[in-house]
Amino acid sequence: MKSRLKQQIFAFSLLAWTAVCPADAQQTRSLRDQFQNPSDEAKPWTFWYWMYGAVSKEGITADLEAMKHAGLGGTYLMPIKGVSEGTQYNGKAQQLTPEWWEMVRFSMEEADRLGLKLGMHICDGFALAGGPWITPKESMQKVVWSDTIIDGGKLNALRLPQPEAYENYYEDIALFALPVKDAADEMPAKITCVNLATANNVKSAQTVNMDAAGVIRSSYPCYIQYEYKQPFTCRNIEIVLNGNNYQAHRLKVMASDDGVNYRFVKQLVPARQGWQNTDENSTHSIPATTARYFRFYWTPEGSEPGSEDMDAAKWKPNLKIKQLHLHQEARLNQWEGKTGLVWRVAESTREEEVGKEDCYSLSQVINLTEQYKNAPASHSKEKTITVVLPKGKWKLLRMGHTATGHTNATAGGGKGLECDKFDPKTVRKQFDNWFAQAFAKTNPEVARRVLKYMHVDSWECGSQNWNPNFAAEFQKRRGYDLMPYLPLLAGIPMESAERSEKILRDVRTTIAELVVDVFYQVLADCAKEYDCQFSAECVAPTMVSDGLLHYQKVDLPMGEFWLNSPTHDKPNDMLDAISGAHIYGKNIIQAEGFTEVRGTWDEYPAMLKALLDRNYALGINRLFYHVYVHNPLLDRKPGMTLDGIGLFFQRDQTWWDKGAKAFSEYATRCQALLQYGHPVTD
Repeated sequence: MKSRLKQQIFAFSLLAWTAVCPADAQQTRSLRDQFQNPSDEAKPWTFWYWMYGAVSKEGITADLEAMKHAGLGGTYLMPIKGVSEGTQYNGKAQQLTPEWWEMVRFSMEEADRLGLKLGMHICDGFALAGGPWITPKESMQKVVWSDTIIDGGKLNALRLPQPEAYENYYEDIALFALPVKDAADEMPAKITCVNLATANNVKSAQTVNMDAAGVIRSSYPCYIQYEYKQPFTCRNIEIVLNGNNYQAHRLKVMASDDGVNYRFVKQLVPARQGWQNTDENSTHSIPATTARYFRFYWTPEGSEPGSEDMDAAKWKPNLKIKQLHLHQEARLNQWEGKTGLVWRVAESTREEEVGKEDCYSLSQVINLTEQYKNAPASHSKEKTITVVLPKGKWKLLRMGHTATGHTNATAGGGKGLECDKFDPKTVRKQFDNWFAQAFAKTNPEVARRVLKYMHVDSWECGSQNWNPNFAAEFQKRRGYDLMPYLPLLAGIPMESAERSEKILRDVRTTIAELVVDVFYQVLADCAKEYDCQFSAECVAPTMVSDGLLHYQKVDLPMGEFWLNSPTHDKPNDMLDAISGAHIYGKNIIQAEGFTEVRGTWDEYPAMLKALLDRNYALGINRLFYHVYVHNPLLDRKPGMTLDGIGLFFQRDQTWWDKGAKAFSEYATRCQALLQYGHPVTD
């Protein structure tokens, strides 16, 4: 009797659960049916690029019909570059013009006719969130400074040099006076380059050399020597580059008093760096070393071609250095990354390199901010400072902020400065001027039915470490005032190396939180207003941030994997999205797939399958082909490309009719099962 009662209770509970959760119950009962007849949710998608404003209605129809034939669920529409950048294509649909909006409207109508859905990016191009409506004041900000060495005593109406100002935009934050020693921070040196390669097959043109501009290059082992007329104390080495050069950070530092007997100082270790690493120089701290001769030895041995930190599309280790600056004043190791100016991950500053005696205490620093801000402007409209300082040498550190200058670089008519990622009003302004216009400038009823996805692609606009609210947000989130420690953002150590590192970690944590709590949260709210789902790719390794945290705000986490492009294929681009989705309970995990830096038109489905299977095993369950490039012409093949970047997944591919459909059907069935299951591989 009890057993029968239990069965009845169980049956009743199951019926009740089915009524409450009919979709889940149906899913449980029809796994076989899902495999045989997958839902639209399981279909792969593609990125759809419109190049140079060369768009036609007949091309749109042909493209969308081809996507439907191939079994895709939809596409993300993204215009790339403007008419003037590809005049040979005779484009007429420049972004934001009535002609362009008409093409967008028509694509929505055609997608609706075919039963396809569309998504659009948050700005023109594919990276990241900017436009001509963003002013320098509303754009991404960074801390800048200038310093002036003066003698103590009375300063009467002293005019201070203005720090860097992008498009003449600059605002002051603070002014500090810091005591300094009499010794110069830098001294002139004689620079010599010596080749160390002795093999018979050495190409002399590729041995170490310095050109007329002072740029040093080498493909073979060598050393660079700095010779001073008198002993010089070096505490850090600033490396200046023309672009990315991982090898420049692998120098072995040696020192000598007589130019004959050398002692080891330090082996420089590259910071982990992202591909967009060129915004700032790199400073390596070393133990304070007094010598007349400094040598920097380099060898290509010991570096791994194709690893994450290697330069884009560089297959052979080569050294290229624009300048080396040897400094006497102490700086924190790799402070440029630690202050949030650029994405780098480096070792902490060691006490034997920056001791307590090298750090400023709060009592040593005189804050002149109020006197300076309240000072009347001179006849030239520049502020001056009148103050009395104690005797001795002083550094006046004028700190402010300006625009980083980053734009949505792949855009055309909608190109402009990147919006401030820490200001909700500016993020909203960006949304209103681009994505929201897709509803206002087309048929709103159709747009609401078809345009169902808002996308933020991979972060390609550098980092940001300031805005007018940053100091207040820091105090609210970290519980103490950042302003007395602001010189840290210029790399100047304060209190101790350990304390300096902790405060800068708090700065980076605040940056990471603001990116999520402002930029991604505002966009998530905006997407909901238009009944759209929000998808986003990775933040790291470009913006200083937590690589996983923003995925809590998006509906559809997305990563990226590359085809035949090991220098570009960064594993964390996938793992961040997969792990973030698992942590924050997101079932659909998307992947921009088969992006190819050097397409050669030899790609075919069988070549792609193993790579796709590997990423399915990692955890993705919705593929986005990269890339379908719009072909405005019906009588020319194979059509247009993203400047040679693949995969060439488009209707004029030789294997399209059968291969694209078969491959997409395979992907659809895999994804139907992967979306049904719950991974336990973390």
